[in-house]
Amino acid sequence: MLNTDFLWLAPLGSIGALTFAFYLAISILRKEKGNEKMQEIADAVGIGARAYLRRQYLGVSVFFLIVFVVLLILAKLNYLAIFVPFAFLTGGLFSGLSGFIGMSIATQSSSRTAFAATKSLNSALRVAFSSGAVMGLVVVGLGLLDLSVWYYFLNWYYSKFPPVEFDKITAITSTMLCFGMGASSQALFARVGGGIFTKAADVGADLVGKVEAGIPEDDPRNPAVIADNVGDNVGDVAGMGADLYESYVGSIVATSALGVAAGLGIKGVTVPMVMATVGVIASIIGTFFVRSKEEASQKALLTALRKGIFVSAILVAIASYFLIQFTLGPKNIGVYYSILSGLVAGILIGISTEYFTSSGFSPTRSVAQASLTGPATVMIAGISVGMLSTAMPVIIVAIAIILSFFLSGGSNNFNSGLYGIAVSAVGMLSTLGITLATDAYGPVADNAGGNAQMADLPPEVRKRTDALDALGNTTAATGKGFAIGSAALTALALIAAYQEQVILSAQKLGINLSLHLSLLNVKVLVGIFIGGMLPFLFCSITMKAVGRAASKIVMEVRRQFKEIKGLLEGTAKPDYAKCVDIATKAAQKEMILPSILAVVSPVLVGVIFGVEAIAGLLTSATVVGFLLAIMMANAGGSWDNAKKYIEEGNLGGKGSSSHKAAIVGDTVGDPFKDTSGPSLNILIKLMSMVSIVFSGFVVSNTLLK
Repeated sequence: MLNTDFLWLAPLGSIGALTFAFYLAISILRKEKGNEKMQEIADAVGIGARAYLRRQYLGVSVFFLIVFVVLLILAKLNYLAIFVPFAFLTGGLFSGLSGFIGMSIATQSSSRTAFAATKSLNSALRVAFSSGAVMGLVVVGLGLLDLSVWYYFLNWYYSKFPPVEFDKITAITSTMLCFGMGASSQALFARVGGGIFTKAADVGADLVGKVEAGIPEDDPRNPAVIADNVGDNVGDVAGMGADLYESYVGSIVATSALGVAAGLGIKGVTVPMVMATVGVIASIIGTFFVRSKEEASQKALLTALRKGIFVSAILVAIASYFLIQFTLGPKNIGVYYSILSGLVAGILIGISTEYFTSSGFSPTRSVAQASLTGPATVMIAGISVGMLSTAMPVIIVAIAIILSFFLSGGSNNFNSGLYGIAVSAVGMLSTLGITLATDAYGPVADNAGGNAQMADLPPEVRKRTDALDALGNTTAATGKGFAIGSAALTALALIAAYQEQVILSAQKLGINLSLHLSLLNVKVLVGIFIGGMLPFLFCSITMKAVGRAASKIVMEVRRQFKEIKGLLEGTAKPDYAKCVDIATKAAQKEMILPSILAVVSPVLVGVIFGVEAIAGLLTSATVVGFLLAIMMANAGGSWDNAKKYIEEGNLGGKGSSSHKAAIVGDTVGDPFKDTSGPSLNILIKLMSMVSIVFSGFVVSNTLLK
């Protein structure tokens, strides 16, 4: 039958993505690395980044070992399928691997991008964007590989040993639904740890270097400059890759499970898996459209990047129509329109984010204007922009949810409507290969600028890398908006999947369970209050962590400026390794508490108050986390680009009082947009995944019956 035969496209899509990523990586490595000084700087950044990840992975492996043992015990007690503990490990492994590969290529690309900028702006754009494309394609390729291998293995196993409680396809999707916990756990460690590292180094370098010493950004005299460049890679490349890997996998498995619940059987699994393959092909084609003129304006560069995304989205829209027609048939064509709603919502959220964070529009220019009256007004203006920026994404997501639900037949079959919402999330993430490329290219451009500054390349080279970096800030903010929007839809699908999993777990354990998810249920209300509080508690912990780590960097940079004779005059070298070591140790220590909070909270609430309380917790955490993440990401992006707008020569230019005021805003915005804000995406999804995995245990062991 055609319905099942399409599934072979999923592993094929994985192979295609990884093969093209390998081709791009080889083409980057063949580029000229620049002079000896440029290579020395790039090597120092690469060594620091790899050393950080090695230490992080060692720490995370202890957590994974403990959780693996816990899951194995639960499996032995019949709360979980025996495969879940092992799938948990593979999810974490592939999530970490995708971030590591992307970061490795990014660190190899910075000097090559800087050297390409000596030729032309377009040459530099091609190298940096290709590096980002490696990250994007590795994420989707490894995600599809993990899902494909497990699907075919489980299909073989349950064919030989049919499950007792329910049919084979339900057993497969029920088991696969638990896989995302490993990816989400790894993603949270990567995002939080990387975010603390990068922003501690960035804030420390800016406050002492720019504000106190009055030296330029990326000046080689600044002891924190290498740590800052390392942080760009471990936070904004490795962290972002792990983040979107788990979003990608989570949306596919949630959609598959809801498709089975809607009565679509194997067809419900086929659609999201093959959609991902369609997105891979579309993303690869889209990369060939990202080109600009040799010396283009920032607007022209943005147009070049948009062209690639729009081409990919159009190709997905066309191919998805035929996929739905052949798989689900004309009577379910509404699912196709759900896919379109997700695609369009993703693009619109990106445009909204760009409006509020780009210096080409009034919101960010108003923040820059506020710098004329000091840091306090910069802070007020930035927070105001961040809060205002939440309105449009929420409206867009709300419309996408309503359209997806009713277009897919939700008025006749509630589960069909939920499937439509889940499919819209897959639609939004289907072009992840190229969307993530436009995000991950930013840190490469930023590092290239630092490389050009420290290697004393001609001023026009730094001007070109600054143009790419400024655009990278906008595309990074757009990427964060895209990640947040997809996280909201994915989390909503996971909440619906949680409800189904609770029913299946109770059925498997022989427990008579009746779910009452009304707002009048006091357990649901308790969960809502706790869930709404958790994002604020999480952000408080992570913001304090950045503050403490940044303080240590500030003290170290001040010490070196004071004690190393000739450092500010340029006749002595700073101790870069010391700042890297401080940031590394701080990140490893500070990432533990927020990560444990995400895992323990839903289990504790469930054991004390019951499964209904978890449903309330997940719902309010998703809504509050979504709003808070948008506000923090956009406020941070606006502060950053307001500073860069002044550095371009506006409102007094570099070194002016307005510039120093804008730097203060940017230092507050750094943990907003690169630590706490983006980590909230993972928080809301990880709590959903944990709730799903531990649903059987909670059903059996709730204290408040």
